[in-house]
Amino acid sequence: MRTWSLSFEDCNELDDRIYKLRVVNCIASTGRCMSGKVAKTLATMTVTRPRIVPNKYFTSHVAKDVWSLTNEAAAAAANNANNSGRELINLGQGFFSYSPPKFAISEAQKAVDIPLVNQYSPTRGRPSLIQSLIKLYSPFYNTQLKPENVTVTTGANEGILASLMGIINPGDEVIVFEPFFDQYIPNIELLGGKVVYVPINPPKGIDERVVKGTEWTIDYEQFANSITGKTKAVIINTPHNPIGKVFTREELTTIGNICVKNNVVIISDEVYEHLYFTDSFSRIATLSPEIGQLTLSVGSAGKSFAATGWRIGWVVSLNPELLSYVAKAHTRICFSSPSPLQEAVANSINDALEINYFEQMRQEYTRKYEIFTSVFDELGLPYTVPEGTYFILVDFSKVKIPEDYPYPEELSDKAKDFRISHWLINELGVVAIPPTEFYIKEHEKAAENLLRFAVCKDDQYLEKAVERLRLLKKFL
Repeated sequence: MRTWSLSFEDCNELDDRIYKLRVVNCIASTGRCMSGKVAKTLATMTVTRPRIVPNKYFTSHVAKDVWSLTNEAAAAAANNANNSGRELINLGQGFFSYSPPKFAISEAQKAVDIPLVNQYSPTRGRPSLIQSLIKLYSPFYNTQLKPENVTVTTGANEGILASLMGIINPGDEVIVFEPFFDQYIPNIELLGGKVVYVPINPPKGIDERVVKGTEWTIDYEQFANSITGKTKAVIINTPHNPIGKVFTREELTTIGNICVKNNVVIISDEVYEHLYFTDSFSRIATLSPEIGQLTLSVGSAGKSFAATGWRIGWVVSLNPELLSYVAKAHTRICFSSPSPLQEAVANSINDALEINYFEQMRQEYTRKYEIFTSVFDELGLPYTVPEGTYFILVDFSKVKIPEDYPYPEELSDKAKDFRISHWLINELGVVAIPPTEFYIKEHEKAAENLLRFAVCKDDQYLEKAVERLRLLKKFL
């Protein structure tokens, strides 16, 4: 048996169906190298490239997403004249700069040492995790939940995909509030669904003053009028990324009642449920029996335990039949979720409840926001006071960027916030996300002067960010 190590080099000047195979190394089973003549022959061979017709969704959506554009810009800017010799401060994507709590790490370490825990779990989740989730959520729902009310998924994103896959048929419509988590859109469209957008309207004077999340509002008449005979579901996110808004009980009740009237399923993305800084957090599924029967609530261990790479999420519903469709979709998407991490999350939830971890985490984040917003208060830059999540929207209207500042061509068709983000990375070495990525083109003007910053970093890192952002003073 021969082992060949080959690299492939595209020949752009030839028909795109032809490519070269270049032999880098070939070792025969006898340990002798092949003859130079054979190697030379192989090196000049041409092979017909197979013509594969991919999923048309991916060939029709070829523009770089915000994550690629931002990460590439950051990599290129890391060693430019301004940033050479200083650390690039990354407040872009919502990944944590610190480890999960010690008790969660300990539970993960213990889990992998148990042989059977490293094998497949039941498709709906390990019994231990199901029971921990029942223990966690039953008080919120004011009823004793059962295993049929919970299903475990491979992260919250898969939970949302499974929720949609379980109920969406081609041509069905799903209402999404704008700005939205960008993953919602392909999750709907790949299933043959149609996205209907309803804006969360920004406050007046957002470029002049510090505003509250409650000032970002939905026109409920517009929402109700967006519902048609084809409307199957609505996705709501609270606490909301990127606004940081926590929907009030009154707002959720209005949304819920409209959905009940029109028999519309509610997919409630509550991955930041433990990161709220208001007096309380209202769960739409608990507001009335009728609303509860239409609601699928999605949660996340990654957001709860600073472990986004664990990819453990779940869906909770008071309607076992509705949830069964999610479970069936989950089985076909990935069958089951990582067993050791399910076990770790199960025990981590129990540990967290014993030590009041979630309340401590909220207090820690209150401090993080105090640190980070201090620089914007100092500079007079308006922002939306975060009521939840670990994101904050800041308005850069007052920042004076030279009109002739050079930008890459790929930003020419992007909104203004992409250029602000590019400038901030290159001039100050601070990475932030342009939030118009979470809007459709027709509505992006609402966020064109905003940037989203993530504060899921340790306090020392945030203090360094504050010091760097003070450099904005000379551009005001």
